[in-house]
Amino acid sequence: MIFIDLENKLPTDADLPPEIRWTKPDWDAWLAESARLVGELAKLDAEGQIKERNELIDKHGGHWGKLKPWLLALSDGKCWFTEARDIASHLDVEHFRPKKAARNIKGPERDGYWWLAFDYMNFRIAGTVPNRKKGAWFPLRHGSQCSTYARRCEGDEVMHFLDPTNAHDVTLLAFDEEGKAVPAPGIPRWERVRVKRTVERLKLTEHQALSEERRKVWQKTTNLINKYLKALSEARTSAAARERVRAAARDIVCLTKPDAELSAVAKCCIRLRNDQQLARLLG
Repeated sequence: MIFIDLENKLPTDADLPPEIRWTKPDWDAWLAESARLVGELAKLDAEGQIKERNELIDKHGGHWGKLKPWLLALSDGKCWFTEARDIASHLDVEHFRPKKAARNIKGPERDGYWWLAFDYMNFRIAGTVPNRKKGAWFPLRHGSQCSTYARRCEGDEVMHFLDPTNAHDVTLLAFDEEGKAVPAPGIPRWERVRVKRTVERLKLTEHQALSEERRKVWQKTTNLINKYLKALSEARTSAAARERVRAAARDIVCLTKPDAELSAVAKCCIRLRNDQQLARLLG
């Protein structure tokens, strides 16, 4: 999982490639259309026409689809949950809070967050594997407030799933040498529950191909670390060793760059060594 600072990003940002960047008039028009569609949804909901409301959401899936190139650019083409490109198969624009129906751990299915169907802050890029497995699941902690259109309180909900747009949530997930997604060391019990629920429901470990690729990244990182530390111990008296230090350090940094696939795995492998010299390579 990687942190995406969605709150401070827009498709009109000047640092985007020209083929992805939106003009302000186009963006304003997209937002206006979103507001119009939500108004139609609210009217259908008030009239009790839930089936028609949900059909309207499905009919306008192309509206949020227009943002896919921009959302992909924010993660260098990687799934926000798995940090994979092709491993998690086709990448979709996923609604973090389900748009038509929502399921908790126990109890009946509740109504979805239909008023967020066209809210770009509710969009995430997800591979087919986590997206299909997640489906309508959006469990809240027992006793948590639950947002509705009449009483909006998404910020007060205590949710189980980790959110890649929350910088704190991203720090709760770690990986082991077998490629499994695990809770980060030392986190509180409730946060461990959240990690477990996220890993299970989004198949962050169950998908064998993903775990295998993580294992390979871990092994590659381990080998580079060993080369780096060995060369470092010899660098004082050997120009050749100093060159090996430079090369190994460069390769380690490349594995941890934001555009590197599964870079969080390499970072976990490095942090586990608890070595200050290695930690400096992470910046």
